Amino acid sequence: MREPGLAIRRSVDVRTTGRKPKLEKTLTVVLTIAVLQVLDAASLESQQAANPAGPQIVHHVPRTTLPIEIDAILDEAAWKQAATIALDVETKPGENIAAPAETECLITYDDHRLYVAFRAQDPEPEKIRARLADRDSAFSDDWVGLALDTFNDQRRAFEFFVNPLGVQMDLTMDDVNDDEDSSWNAIWSSAGRLTETGYVVELSVPFSSLRFPHTRGDQTWGVDLLRMMPRSTRHRMSNNPQDRDVNCYVCQFSKLVGFRGITPGRNLELNPTFTGGATEVRDSFPNGPLETGDEVSDLGLTVSWGVTPNLHLSGTVNPDFSQVEADAAQLEVNTQFALFFPERRPFFLEDADLFRTRLNTVFTRNVADPSVGLRATGKAGKNAFGVFVAQDDLTNLVFPGNQGSDSDSFDFETTDSVLRYRRDLKGNSAIGALVTNRSGGDYSNLLTGIDGLVRFSESDALEFQYLRSETEYPSSIVVDFDQPGGAFSDDALSLSYVHNDRLWRWWAVYEDFGDDFRADMGFIPRVGFRHMRSGAHRTWWGQNDDWHTEIKVGVNGDRVQDQGGQRLEQTFETWASVRGPKQSFAEINLSTRERFFDGVEFEEDQISTYIEFQPTSQLELELWAVFGDQVDFANTQAGEVLTLKPEIRLDLGRHLRTRLSHEFRRLDVDGGTLFEANLTQARFLYQLNLRTFLRAVFQLTDVTRDPTLYTIDDTMDDDIEARTQRLFTQLLFSYKLNPRTVLFLGYSDNYRGDQDIQLTQENRALFLKVGYAWVL
Repeated sequence: MREPGLAIRRSVDVRTTGRKPKLEKTLTVVLTIAVLQVLDAASLESQQAANPAGPQIVHHVPRTTLPIEIDAILDEAAWKQAATIALDVETKPGENIAAPAETECLITYDDHRLYVAFRAQDPEPEKIRARLADRDSAFSDDWVGLALDTFNDQRRAFEFFVNPLGVQMDLTMDDVNDDEDSSWNAIWSSAGRLTETGYVVELSVPFSSLRFPHTRGDQTWGVDLLRMMPRSTRHRMSNNPQDRDVNCYVCQFSKLVGFRGITPGRNLELNPTFTGGATEVRDSFPNGPLETGDEVSDLGLTVSWGVTPNLHLSGTVNPDFSQVEADAAQLEVNTQFALFFPERRPFFLEDADLFRTRLNTVFTRNVADPSVGLRATGKAGKNAFGVFVAQDDLTNLVFPGNQGSDSDSFDFETTDSVLRYRRDLKGNSAIGALVTNRSGGDYSNLLTGIDGLVRFSESDALEFQYLRSETEYPSSIVVDFDQPGGAFSDDALSLSYVHNDRLWRWWAVYEDFGDDFRADMGFIPRVGFRHMRSGAHRTWWGQNDDWHTEIKVGVNGDRVQDQGGQRLEQTFETWASVRGPKQSFAEINLSTRERFFDGVEFEEDQISTYIEFQPTSQLELELWAVFGDQVDFANTQAGEVLTLKPEIRLDLGRHLRTRLSHEFRRLDVDGGTLFEANLTQARFLYQLNLRTFLRAVFQLTDVTRDPTLYTIDDTMDDDIEARTQRLFTQLLFSYKLNPRTVLFLGYSDNYRGDQDIQLTQENRALFLKVGYAWVL
């Protein structure tokens, strides 16, 4: 499992390319059948190699009929009969050494719930990090919890973590796509309590919040019990040792046996919602008055039904797809391709990991304004499936190319649908199929494909995906966005081979996207490329008396060309990183790139660095910096870029969390500075208690340009503003009894300015959302 909150390596890495092979549908079907047979045979031969050696540790979990109150006191008689498991192994930074603190876990269950408790002792209890926070926001604290592989298929896990004050964090772990997702939210109970010698956590998970096999006998679940103890380094403790030569996480779980005859009960949830809002807009900007705009109120209903423990249906009418979490702003200057913003709406987040594939073929934020939606997911034996359909009143489209992309929104309706199937193969491998479709009026986009993962050994894996698209645009889009007319189709292919052991990681990737390939239900803003890349890095792990916990040194190389064979980019990178005391991490990256853009060859040399550390438990500092050569894409000329992005996280007491960041970007060209861009963001959150918080968000963008340096044509100066400013503010009151029983009351506004107009309020809005989870 990756540790949430650790730094992600930042480096230049172009990921989408393309080609145009002409494959017939019949050949696709034949290839699918052939690949399935070959993979199943290959996986059978490698099954022993792909599973970690050694006996499986089994814990028998007793059933209780005695009551348990979730209060972190553990004085009920039921806990005396529970299974007791010690978390006696440190897996990071130490490699399967004795844990530095004593932790025991108690597990039992009754007809309706799983009960888990932790007693966490600490040799220095005054250093325990515990703050009140919103759910999924306490990963920098001390915490305990467990990951459950309820189907015992070594591919997926539900994760439940709790900090010492009872703050909940729940995630899903998808070992097939190597993705850990905190956007999943279940309804469960927890409590935490600090003691003189450590802390105690107690939690219960209703079986209605889980998916598991439909059987009357005993069940076997995989389990990993975890404790995170952040001090100068982050100590990860578990009941399971982790083999760093094994390239999977869930496959190394120990086993829980029990849960005979459990069911999720009726498992019917009704989630009615009310949303309302009022806006004021300055139609005559900047001197006109703010005038009353739309006043909206909507009632919606979402129904979720667990038909069986492993089959789940949900439907929504007039759904609430409102979003109260403000997206992190991004600078949109001198970029080639559309920016990506993650999905945050609850309806699409349930079982979202099933729809993920190697390429981003399902991006549900494309469903912009749906009036109705249906979804079904299930798993039986080795087979898993998912389907959703939505009627969308607003259509968002991205028009990709090999050197840039465009996008727009259109007011015609579409029916959006996705069908996903995945079959587990032996040796922790899998193969899947995907169909997505968007259609409405004269527009249609159909995508079909297969994908798979084959683990040949504990350290080696092959991943692939083949896709074919069939598209037709309305004539107005063809003309306005210079798109192909009539019906057109094309293909995409992605292959990767990865070796990962405790010392070495190396990989090779080939991607090939046709010029006319479109994935309109996904997010693929670049097509018309062939892309080959490879790399390797070596890790040196620190010992107990070393100043560092790990050092990595690596090299990467890639080549991108269009479908005619013209080289577009060729990059070589070398980098090094170190992780050390005070939870510090530093990386430096040196890259050289040859780029062909708009008919001109460029050479780019860059240095980038990233640094983070925590001087105290309340303060975290980060800095990302880039300087060197960069193409001016607006004017097709060479330039020199400087990017600085410092960030500060400061926690004051147990209630107040602040995060401040600033991004500065400057591009110099012959003749002077083309632009300077500044993006400042501030978030202040005061957590009154486990359920209630107040939050303020501020995002200011300020870009200055020299119009005389924009030399595309003689009329361009009139279109380039010397200065543009944008300010967004949001104030929010939030009360959450659980993820779906909520009350949000907020205010937001937008300001705009330029070289002639100071920042002036453009609009403002009040909004209210009330949701209730009625579980039957």
